[in-house]
Amino acid sequence: MAPDTNSKPAWIELATDDPAASRRFYSQLLGWDFVVSDDPQYGGYAIARLAGGEGDVAGITAKMMPETPTAWSLYIGTDDAAALGEVVRAAGGSVVAPAFDVGDMGRMAVFADPTGALFSAWQAAGPRNFRTGDVGTMGWAELSSRDIDKAKGFYGQVFGWAAETSPMGEGQPDYTTFMSGDEGILGGIEMVPTVPAEVPSYWMVYFKVSDVDAAFTTAIELGATEVAAPSPMPGGRFAIVTDPQGAMLGLMTTDQV
Repeated sequence: MAPDTNSKPAWIELATDDPAASRRFYSQLLGWDFVVSDDPQYGGYAIARLAGGEGDVAGITAKMMPETPTAWSLYIGTDDAAALGEVVRAAGGSVVAPAFDVGDMGRMAVFADPTGALFSAWQAAGPRNFRTGDVGTMGWAELSSRDIDKAKGFYGQVFGWAAETSPMGEGQPDYTTFMSGDEGILGGIEMVPTVPAEVPSYWMVYFKVSDVDAAFTTAIELGATEVAAPSPMPGGRFAIVTDPQGAMLGLMTTDQV
């Protein structure tokens, strides 16, 4: 089967053991409002929106299984989630959850790339105004991989993404930008050897803020834990924390906020 060449980030979602506490944290940190579904089939699923703004920016839901980690998930759009599973398998990945219906909203599936990083696919039944790139929304997502070359081949085969590599300086692994046509849509980097062996490859979501240092301070005051203190990056600044429920997230700003 041919790769799904129209695939780009389509949604982000936090699965947590305390959705109400998670909603409070992100509301205070990023200024989100929430619409919580009262339909039993969606289990209290919450759609986050920017306060006073238009567009949906994220979902927050209860974990389906208590033993799974609290984590943000990246969804990639597809025209056929079931067929995508065949492509994933052919490229060396695995199907964690085969395609299934999500009410009348669409279909989803969960996959793992050959290096162990989980990602989801979203086959929308209708248009969704997924807002990204603005302050308070997803600004970027990045793959930390235990074999970035294998990952590049996999995502290229599955989604048709090209991979552009940029040097990051002496002693630093090169940075990969996954390209959909001429657009850089996601990043990737080789995981440093000092990361404990039990940590698998993973995708991490970065949220755009107007001031990384101030947002980092606010996150810590709200109960988050420091992973990486605010630091410069090409074109901006970033920090990484785990939220009070344990989900890791990045904060970022660019020279053009």
